[in-house]
Amino acid sequence: MKMKKLLFSLLLGLTAAGAAAAGKDYTKYVLPIIGTDNEFILSNGNVLPFAARPWGMNQWTPQTAVNCEPWQYVYDAYYITGLKQTHQPSPWGGDYAMFSLLPTVGEKKFREEERKSWFSHKAEVSKPHYYSVYLADYDVTAEMTPSNRGCLMRFTFPQTDRANVVIDAFDLDSYVKVIPEENKVIGYTTQYYHSGKKAPDNFKNYFVIVFDRPFRDFSVWKDDGFVPGADEADARRTGAVVSFATERGEQVQARIASSFIGFEQAEITLAREIGNRSFDELCEEGRTEWNDCLGRFRVRDDGMDDLDNVRMFYTALYRMFLYPREFFEYDAEGNMYHYSPFSGEVLPGRMHTDNGYWDTFRAARPFFDLFFPEWHGTYMESVANTYRESGWLPEWVSPGHIDAMIGSNSASVIASAYLSGVPGMDMGTLWEAMYKMAYNAHPTLSSVGRAGAEEYDRLGYVPNDVGIRESAARTLEYAYDDFCVLKVAEALGKDKKIVDEFKKRSLNYRNLFHKDFNLMAGRDSKGNFRPDFNPLAWGGEFTEGNSWHYSWSVFHDPKGLAELMGGDKAFIRMMDSVFSQPPTFDVSAYGGQVIHEVREMQVMNFGQYAHGNQPIQHMIYLYDWTSEPWKAQYWARRVMSRLYRPTPDGYCGDEDNGQTSAWYVFSALGMYPVNPVAGEYAVGSPLFREVEVTLPGGKILTISAPENSERNVYVDGIRIDGQKYGRNYFTRDQIRRGGRIEFGMSPEPNKRRGTDAKDFPYSFSNEYE
Repeated sequence: MKMKKLLFSLLLGLTAAGAAAAGKDYTKYVLPIIGTDNEFILSNGNVLPFAARPWGMNQWTPQTAVNCEPWQYVYDAYYITGLKQTHQPSPWGGDYAMFSLLPTVGEKKFREEERKSWFSHKAEVSKPHYYSVYLADYDVTAEMTPSNRGCLMRFTFPQTDRANVVIDAFDLDSYVKVIPEENKVIGYTTQYYHSGKKAPDNFKNYFVIVFDRPFRDFSVWKDDGFVPGADEADARRTGAVVSFATERGEQVQARIASSFIGFEQAEITLAREIGNRSFDELCEEGRTEWNDCLGRFRVRDDGMDDLDNVRMFYTALYRMFLYPREFFEYDAEGNMYHYSPFSGEVLPGRMHTDNGYWDTFRAARPFFDLFFPEWHGTYMESVANTYRESGWLPEWVSPGHIDAMIGSNSASVIASAYLSGVPGMDMGTLWEAMYKMAYNAHPTLSSVGRAGAEEYDRLGYVPNDVGIRESAARTLEYAYDDFCVLKVAEALGKDKKIVDEFKKRSLNYRNLFHKDFNLMAGRDSKGNFRPDFNPLAWGGEFTEGNSWHYSWSVFHDPKGLAELMGGDKAFIRMMDSVFSQPPTFDVSAYGGQVIHEVREMQVMNFGQYAHGNQPIQHMIYLYDWTSEPWKAQYWARRVMSRLYRPTPDGYCGDEDNGQTSAWYVFSALGMYPVNPVAGEYAVGSPLFREVEVTLPGGKILTISAPENSERNVYVDGIRIDGQKYGRNYFTRDQIRRGGRIEFGMSPEPNKRRGTDAKDFPYSFSNEYE
């Protein structure tokens, strides 16, 4: 384990200027409970209060729900039903490879409705590396602290001769076996098919649980009842109850590990990651790992007097470091290998999973390109392995390919990483994959490759009358993805024919511009727009949004979009209209159902601006391509202050694998990657008076705004290392070399700064026309 920790620290590139030297525990500012107050009709984050390690293979959560309900922990619940190993990236995608433990006292009970206990948030502690709760019905305090692939649980019991621990291997095919002579329970669990089949037929998660004392007795159960005299069970749903006799205050510990490879590997992991460590030692190890990540960003804001912003900032960082999770393991010799969720084979090398590029290509993945390139290089090995093992890039995986969302946004992820200088990328394999994705649709999954690729190649857009849903949204994303392929082709010196083809395709967004509305709209295969086109209509030709949300999805060419809309002033008026309109909507494409994304836009009082979903999140920063860049500063600060709060309802929609958090983190630093591939970051309004960032290689970047306040939201001027700077963007090189970026802040906009076209960020039209 010492070697693992050393490699982890080297990978992050930490220096004495990092978290350890800073002498702060940044985990105390993280509130995993933020965003846990949710239901089907309204999302305030749709997250769980995970105890985990950064990028950990397994996450652990308290469970308030019945087996496999999508909302596994809801803040307004009254009962705890289990402490659960989970891999759920979103309630909309379901969970897999889960099992739970729950201490009880008295009669043996195993069904959730029978075993559950009242609890209160007043007797609950949730941290990135630790969770505890008082189970009032049993007078038991339950605690857990995770490793990457395991967990150590500690239960403090009252005086009783029937202190129980219920083990639930959950549904759809599970197995459990009690080995009393070793104080051990082993088993396997499979998956919950909430969003279609996610892995090969031989998929299993093998677990081993070792208690620190002998069992007084035990019982095995399956489906609806106990199995008398049995020590194992194999059924749709299985579990066990092990019992002890305890004095008041006596603690029982359970050492847990799991593997997607087999029982033997689970035992190796248990010895490697948990071993003989005490609960406190493992907990401190987790705290240190989290501080190694969080401590790269050190908010210095007059003693952190605005703790709401500080807590939200570090919680957002925590959310970003949860995904994508590791899906590889280490054998007895320390060799890395993984079960392939695509082929079902056990193969060498890395694998990661539980990530959706439709969400994260926008800011979450670019964050790691910029600030953690060494780690992102190891992740890109997994991306290449996914292609080798499945023939497709991982647009949405959990753990294998799933049919969720649209686009071939892996092109953006690969291009951004490669052009950022992320080390160790196998560009031979990744280029082959990018090129294939640009011309091919997956035979069964519309989320992988490009649905409508043949029509898009022939017409320059995906038509709305050939049975391909969300055709306009796909066209706009494909055009940006083509730009990403283009930039990699140029960097790799590909044939001029290929370069010219992708130059042309990068302008395909123009094919959807509806002059009568000054917005984007779908067209049929004959080139006609719908006669009944309604810009307020959600769904249909768009993905979880309407034309007012998707018309801005020209990440690579804001200048070209502005010209389509009539130039600078017209472009500004159209963006202003997003906020000034009432939040009306048409949901006829959803059969009249008001989906939660619609409701979240309606109740936030930002007009048509729907920050709770990803397509429009970058739009605020497009003001940096206009003569009124101060509006980006105004709206960025408004969104930060109103739509992000350190409360259970603290997000304004689905958090989605770190993307909505990444928007906040970048914006709090005063910048945002509208077009990640360009290597530029549009200027916004920094949230703190000072943030010190440790960069790769140990350089320090200080982002300072001494006059910052709730009133002083406008950028009056910027100096970089003391030199006046007038652009509306920072470059990747400016950030990576460190130094000092100082914002002068004011309560009134500076209407002279950054208003000239030379101050605007990159646009494709400037380069190629």
